[in-house]
Amino acid sequence: KGHRGGEAETVLGRWLASRGNRQELVIATKCRGKMWGGPGGEGLSRDHILRACDDSLRRMNIETTDLYQFHWFDDAVPLEESLGAVGELIAAGKVRHFGVSNYPPERFRALVEAGERVGVPVSSLQPHHNMVHRAEFEAELQGICVQRKIAVIPYSPLAKGFLTGKYERGGPKIQSSRANGVKEYQTATGWATLDAVREVAAKHATTPSAVSLAWQLAQPGIAASIVGANTPWQLADQLPAVDLALDREDLERLNRVSAPPA
Repeated sequence: KGHRGGEAETVLGRWLASRGNRQELVIATKCRGKMWGGPGGEGLSRDHILRACDDSLRRMNIETTDLYQFHWFDDAVPLEESLGAVGELIAAGKVRHFGVSNYPPERFRALVEAGERVGVPVSSLQPHHNMVHRAEFEAELQGICVQRKIAVIPYSPLAKGFLTGKYERGGPKIQSSRANGVKEYQTATGWATLDAVREVAAKHATTPSAVSLAWQLAQPGIAASIVGANTPWQLADQLPAVDLALDREDLERLNRVSAPPA
């Protein structure tokens, strides 16, 4: 609230300058939202994409971003114009790979096919996906990504904290900025899924967060989960997922209990 846009990139740029570790990182950023006033201040026009990318690189004090993404679609601009701008950025060495987030299946398929035609392939998709929010991605988008070998990097893999196990049926209200958004997950299926996650976590002597992330990483097409942590302790709950290998019984149980309605 109260941000003008680009603050996170500025902070990252300062951190990179202090550490000198750019080559050790994969850096991704996005364009689409309003960043300045007047014509072209938002959207996916050629002018906006080119200027927004230059602004992002300047704020981060880097020459190239590894992944440049469209945050959501723009009906007002032809796909060929938007993709052409990305092609210019790739040719100029300012962008290495191109991806999108929040695209529904029909728009995503159209973009992927247009990208193939003009030589600007879509490398990644960032969808909303977790164990208690599966249908939106798995119904169609997952198949497109697996078929085209497009990397999937889901956001909200822990369902705004619901899958960390910090919520209880009838328990005290959690005071956090995301607590209201968790209500969509507090269904009969959601609670049953959380029970199963906790039991699998106990079996492996690990955390519900690690189990939830390991489950996601085991799904077809998933390349990485976009995690977030407010404290070092929250991150410590999540990191064991990297080395956690759920067995077939675990995955079958979690898939079964969390399955969306047919």
